Amino acid sequence: MRINKSFDKSDMSAPTLRRPGTPRWRSALTAAMLLAGVSGICLAQWPGSDPFLPSPVRTVSTVPGNGDVNPYGVAFVPNNFETGAGPLKHGDILVSNFNNSSNLQGTGTTIVRVPKSGSPTLFFQGKTGLGLTTALGTLQYGFVVVGNGPTPTGTSTSAEPGALLVISNQGKLVQTIANAWIQYPWDMALIDHGDRATAYVTNALNGTVSRLDFQVSSSGLTLLKAKTIASGYVHRGDPAALFVAPTGLVYDAGPGRLYVASTGDNAVFAIPDAANTEDKGRGFVVYQDDVHLHGALGLAEAPNGHLLVTNNDTVNSDPSQPSEIVEFTKGGNFVKQVSVDPAQGGSFGLAVSTANNQSIFAAVDDNAATLIIWTLNEP
Repeated sequence: MRINKSFDKSDMSAPTLRRPGTPRWRSALTAAMLLAGVSGICLAQWPGSDPFLPSPVRTVSTVPGNGDVNPYGVAFVPNNFETGAGPLKHGDILVSNFNNSSNLQGTGTTIVRVPKSGSPTLFFQGKTGLGLTTALGTLQYGFVVVGNGPTPTGTSTSAEPGALLVISNQGKLVQTIANAWIQYPWDMALIDHGDRATAYVTNALNGTVSRLDFQVSSSGLTLLKAKTIASGYVHRGDPAALFVAPTGLVYDAGPGRLYVASTGDNAVFAIPDAANTEDKGRGFVVYQDDVHLHGALGLAEAPNGHLLVTNNDTVNSDPSQPSEIVEFTKGGNFVKQVSVDPAQGGSFGLAVSTANNQSIFAAVDDNAATLIIWTLNEP
């Protein structure tokens, strides 16, 4: 995905308002979506508001020693994560690589650890040809869970169903979970309940969303039940993106709703009562905006409750809006957007962490094989 175009700032005219009593870093995260490009840091101030980026932007390489590129998944190591004797520390960011050093899709084998300070290091090195996808998360028992989608030829025609890999806090493979409900796990929302966990998985091979419920112990994950909870999303092979399929997921525990970003449908859907529902098709449309959506891809929730969606630029492409992340409300209203690369195809995985009066927003630029980090402090 390497198509050049420049960012359109025409949607950057209105300030983001902060409700009384809302911490400044919460409104700042919304405003941080106004940052454009990676060639430099741009600090801006809206009329009547504070500067939107209280702390500097940090950009780090995600290329490990073996040369893997095309970073996809992003996940934080939370404060309740059992670090044990391993290298991971609370607040670290993990990034999974999808391509090998020859830039062959679906053959990357590494997860890189990005510490709060200092240089990134290798956390996990898997066997040849794994293809580690955007499906990346952590469990407090000290496990990292990542999806893998092997694609031996680097094209969708050779794609295999793949699995979920369970990795210890020491970077060692503990188990491989493969079954009929995992069909090329393109992305995942991993819900951690201590000795129980639920993985919502988007499947690129059949355009479905699966729910897998696990019992968790120090020895690994035991599958309790699994089912398909949504289907009918556009799914097809693509020479640039490998797959155009449902991707990003956000689970909103309040209403029990699962949000699904579907690239080919160029929309974000919602599945009500996701923890209990049977397959009800695609759910209902929350956000379908052909002006600001260009192949909805990764999905994350901001501290203010808004949804952040990346675009892969293979659907509804607009050369004036490359590699963009779009922020919108759960009511489906556009808020702001940001470009992470001056060329198309760079925006993919993203994640947000809030702890200790601080919000950190991290997003990959897979064109440059880097991770961009915004640190936002509450005064």
